[in-house]
Amino acid sequence: MAVKSQVYAIVIEKGARNYSAYAPDLPGCIATGKTRRQVEARMRQAIALHVQGLLEDGEAIPVPSTVTATVSMPAAQAIARKRRGAAG
Repeated sequence: MAVKSQVYAIVIEKGARNYSAYAPDLPGCIATGKTRRQVEARMRQAIALHVQGLLEDGEAIPVPSTVTATVSMPAAQAIARKRRGAAG
């Protein structure tokens, strides 16, 4: 019997000196890394270990349910110019 792969969304945040990431569908599953590539690799490891721990503890594996999207916004400078123009 083939095991179906699960696809978990991760959120990556850039800090002052590194990147951090977490999986919204797996509370407590986090990782950090110097580069985005490194944090993504570490998240793969963290998710695998997290799921393994849940299995060992006899707990259910959360079904991925997080939906992601990106929103394009005008540059902050353009918004500030519009506000100044509207206020004057």
